[in-house]
Amino acid sequence: MNRRSFLGNAAAGLASTAMLGAMPAGLLALANRKSINMPLGFQSYVFRDVISLKPEETMKRLAGYGYQNVEWCSPKGYKGPFAPLEKYSGKELKQITNDAGLQTTSCHFTWKEITDDASLAERIEFANQLGLKTMVCSGGLGAKTEEEIKKRCEQMNHVGELVKKGGMIAGYHNHNGEFDEKISDRPQYDVMLEYVDPTLVKMQFQVAAITSGYKAQDYFRKYPGRFISAHLQDYAPSDHTKEVTMGTGIVDWKDFFDAAKVGGLQYIFVEMETDPTIMKGCADYIKSLSGHKV
Repeated sequence: MNRRSFLGNAAAGLASTAMLGAMPAGLLALANRKSINMPLGFQSYVFRDVISLKPEETMKRLAGYGYQNVEWCSPKGYKGPFAPLEKYSGKELKQITNDAGLQTTSCHFTWKEITDDASLAERIEFANQLGLKTMVCSGGLGAKTEEEIKKRCEQMNHVGELVKKGGMIAGYHNHNGEFDEKISDRPQYDVMLEYVDPTLVKMQFQVAAITSGYKAQDYFRKYPGRFISAHLQDYAPSDHTKEVTMGTGIVDWKDFFDAAKVGGLQYIFVEMETDPTIMKGCADYIKSLSGHKV
């Protein structure tokens, strides 16, 4: 029996013997809380202009907000603002991350750098040094027909097979395009889920799809166990282009987390890329969710 089950059973037993009222308030709260059971993470792209220049300082600040996990963007694939990090090996970048008080379980890789076998082999070595659990393709479906989607999914399945042999899980990260573009009146994302092998590739759901009318929790329930992680965003009710602190926007987060276990989620990454100033408020909100605990 785990600690959560023990506390729940203990609380029930005390109630039956009329002793519940004497139980300390803190223990009562602990006994009745559900658990998200996922480390609170953030996507490094949000801080792309500073995290590569001041990695230790930036990550320590985020750790101070309560974040525990950073999802990197592959410096070799992304380049641009991440180029200064190319000088570090995976082992060195892992050490810098850990020294700042954070873990790194996931990283985004571009389609180009993982769909070439030679490049992927080198990236798998980098990922293992970094201590990753998941290697996530940052997008690149770019298909216009179902046959093209099938071909791209076959490529992802091949990537997933090699990543699995490397001891990790491959993932695919959506953008709104996979929902906005349709194949026979169906979102491309739905078609993609038919061709991606769930034993080789898990999905990372970007909650921003809600601005196109698609809720993460609906997909978690419709496709149980298909998801490994999610990017969290929220938007103003009056302006769906404006990111706002989680809990003040259009996403039903309690329902999201209730469905997360069904979907198979193991990791969450807050990604308020247009307004980094609300990242602390998002961390505070997740930690304070009624009936949930990160």
